[in-house]
Amino acid sequence: MKRAIKYLIINGLWSIVIICLYSTPATAQTAESTHYLDSIRHELTIQWPKSRTVNLVFHGHSVPAGYGDRHEVNTLQSYPNLMLKKLKEKYPYAVINVIVTAIGGENSIKGQTRFENDVLVHKPDVLFIDYALNDRFSDLAKVKDAWEKMIKAALDKNIKVILLTPSPDQRIEINDAANPLEPYIAMIKSLAGEYKVGLADPNAKFKEVAAQGKLKEVMASVNHPNEAGHMIIVQELLPYF
Repeated sequence: MKRAIKYLIINGLWSIVIICLYSTPATAQTAESTHYLDSIRHELTIQWPKSRTVNLVFHGHSVPAGYGDRHEVNTLQSYPNLMLKKLKEKYPYAVINVIVTAIGGENSIKGQTRFENDVLVHKPDVLFIDYALNDRFSDLAKVKDAWEKMIKAALDKNIKVILLTPSPDQRIEINDAANPLEPYIAMIKSLAGEYKVGLADPNAKFKEVAAQGKLKEVMASVNHPNEAGHMIIVQELLPYF
């Protein structure tokens, strides 16, 4: 009888552990786009002389930096500045600084090492992190550690954070579930849920474009979007504003 009870207790505990392991990701929720930036949206409506400058900082690799084809940097056609244009249409009285701390070819591991000196120094109101396209060449555990350190450092200073899934690389079959970006996309979504920060998922939209056979129409080069591609990213960010 005692053995039977012991067996039931042990198995019952294992059942609880298994349920917790599989239910935690499902219950973790990212920040709601409709409310996450309520305080920032309010700041953007305040008129002079009570207004202040709102800093939007975009940290990442060549895509937010605006690289196109043949190493050209199309700053005004990149999503940070296209985002600024859209925000100014909605908030005509706001003073908005778009600050790009992105470096072409960089991954999050390197980006994290300069995070304090190059990013936090700008006192972001909102921080956007976009590194997954380059992160796929690095160890997933090290990449996750770098993202977590940046998220935690920002949240410790009450900075709002929005994580981005990657734009395409045409050398990768984007709609193949086994493509090398998928584990990094899953990691980003998991971190957004764990830390209750914002998540923009342009990768899902690019997959829809690819399924229609129109991916080349939104790309400036093999791994950089053109203006239309950058606008896909903008459309995923605008709901927060």
